[in-house]
Amino acid sequence: MAWVYLFFAGLFEVVWASTLKQSEGFTKLTPSIITAVAMLISLWLLALAMKTLPLGTAYAIWTGIGAVGAFIVGLVFFSEPATFFRIASVGLIVVGLTGLKLTSGH
Repeated sequence: MAWVYLFFAGLFEVVWASTLKQSEGFTKLTPSIITAVAMLISLWLLALAMKTLPLGTAYAIWTGIGAVGAFIVGLVFFSEPATFFRIASVGLIVVGLTGLKLTSGH
């Protein structure tokens, strides 16, 4: 169950990162509220996952899901550039996350 918590914690990290961008420095109310709520949910789910998973594994995978997800959101919704090296770099993050999952022993 810890991996499920961690996966959703990462998804909520993508939500808060995306709405943080839309809040324009917390000057827009609705995205600011969504950001705060998503942050709390993300941290709560991360804390649940960390009851079982090692700190380094859980934290790295949480931030990795957030980083990759935010990258994808940036490409799709914010028209950020999809260059070869940016995509390759994110691919390396995914390889690292997969390695952590496979070697975690949980």
